[in-house]
Amino acid sequence: MMKALLSCILIMLAAGTANAASWRCGSALVSTGDSSGEVQSKCGDPNNRAFLGYKEVTDQYGFVNEVQVEEWSYGPRNGMSYFLRFEGNRLEKIDSKRGN
Repeated sequence: MMKALLSCILIMLAAGTANAASWRCGSALVSTGDSSGEVQSKCGDPNNRAFLGYKEVTDQYGFVNEVQVEEWSYGPRNGMSYFLRFEGNRLEKIDSKRGN
């Protein structure tokens, strides 16, 4: 019984970290969850910074807050463009696209 419970907990922890993404800019590494200030200090100013609007999110206490949503773009670097989505000044998603 205890082994089964421990196994379930380990599987849930592994699944929770599977969504983490990271991107190497120069010699620095940024990951989802990093603040916009951390990303800017590590990677410099983006080529483009677009305000996308606001999104409602519910915090751990059940309160609903409205947060700002932005998309930053970097590149092309070695033929790749990178798109970083921030929600409430936290890096939420990293996408990349090859080409123009």
